[in-house]
Amino acid sequence: MKEIYHALVLNMHQPPSNLDDLLINNAWEAKEILFAYDRMPRSLWAYEDLARVHLSLSGALLETLSSPAFQRRVYGTVDCGTLLWFLQNQRVFEILGTGYYHPVLALIPEDDWDAQIERWQAIGRHVFWRSHFPGFWPPEMGFDERLIPHLKKAGYRYVLVDCEYVDPVDDMTWQELRYRPHVCEYEGEEIVVVVRDRDLSNAQLAGMDYGWFYHELCERTKWCDFPPLVTTATDGDNGGWFRNVNPKANFWEYFYRTALDEIRAGHSAMRPMFITEYLDRFGPAGRVRVRRGAWNTDEHHGWNFHQWQGGQAQRDALSRIVSVSAAYHELAGKAAPFRPDDAELDRVLGEAHWRLLRSETSCHLYWGDAWVYRTHNDLDGAEWHLGEASALLAPKLKAAATEAARLAAEAAEAERLAALKAAREADLAVAGGDALAWARSVSARATPAIADADIAPAAEANAPAAKPPAG
Repeated sequence: MKEIYHALVLNMHQPPSNLDDLLINNAWEAKEILFAYDRMPRSLWAYEDLARVHLSLSGALLETLSSPAFQRRVYGTVDCGTLLWFLQNQRVFEILGTGYYHPVLALIPEDDWDAQIERWQAIGRHVFWRSHFPGFWPPEMGFDERLIPHLKKAGYRYVLVDCEYVDPVDDMTWQELRYRPHVCEYEGEEIVVVVRDRDLSNAQLAGMDYGWFYHELCERTKWCDFPPLVTTATDGDNGGWFRNVNPKANFWEYFYRTALDEIRAGHSAMRPMFITEYLDRFGPAGRVRVRRGAWNTDEHHGWNFHQWQGGQAQRDALSRIVSVSAAYHELAGKAAPFRPDDAELDRVLGEAHWRLLRSETSCHLYWGDAWVYRTHNDLDGAEWHLGEASALLAPKLKAAATEAARLAAEAAEAERLAALKAAREADLAVAGGDALAWARSVSARATPAIADADIAPAAEANAPAAKPPAG
């Protein structure tokens, strides 16, 4: 029986403060979401030998789940501290890096990409007690090849992309293109791209029967003359399929545990596998290009990011993000020399920065007019703190400009005197030792500050003694 490797990828994200707001306004929905998180490890403890799950958890979600105040608030519902501890089980879970505030990276300014990536890595290292994360999940699968150098700089080995945007550079079949990892290059930097099967992922999100899924796996890979890696990637905390508390009607117990039981019984060629393990064993194959695009949403294909920029209000918000981001980076560049020694300036710029980054949250744009005000609220706060930073920075810049002008004047004067000295030495050499003649020639063209009276005595002292008159 030919083995069919399966990479299960789940994205977990809740917008900043969303769970807190739901606990006030819709407590049952908040509990459904928390139960969906808690159900994952509890469903898989008995299958540590087989279960393999890739998880992307946004920085905003990790920030909430690791907050002591939030943990105390929901303790009677879910023990978030224990949940995060369970997710550290590296036999079952491979944690993927992502953007901290879950932005559509391809739509926000490139100047903000590194901060979103690095900020997530900081909280990821803290929560999961590890220093390295091999794979990257671009939020909303919003990919742009320009991301590759940024991901390589951050240490990522592979990135998830949607199959709809992958074009072969080398000759390859439909199966090879979809069910093998490939190499993509941009400006001299290369990364492995792992291709998501959109059709099977749609079924995973909507709800599916194991028998149907296994039949599809076999049919789609039956012509593969290589070890196929079938990747399904969806949200893992949205929709009734993942939130349903009925064990006979949710993903983990109705579908995934059934799949694992069939594998354990020897009835299935499906083999859950971490992407890292697949790459270690089989490596990538072939070179591809990846067009700019996102995954599909309920109503839109994703190629033009219509879900996040289809309306005028969304486009206006994105335009303002670009403007405020440019203002922040310009001011931060000017402030860089002063921040290490000025705690208040550093704090105020930090306040502006995280509000700018939070304004880029994809959900604020996804829901259009209903939530786009959240982007503007954060941008208002960012601009306020940028104003504070400008006020703190202005006297420092003025003092620095004054000091720079003083140093420039000193340097110019030193250069002038050096040039004068060089000319004096050159003229003396030409005069062949007639210092008096040299001094008078210099005096004639010197600045008013240098007069014959200043030069002649020294020159005459060094002049050759006169011969006595003939007797």
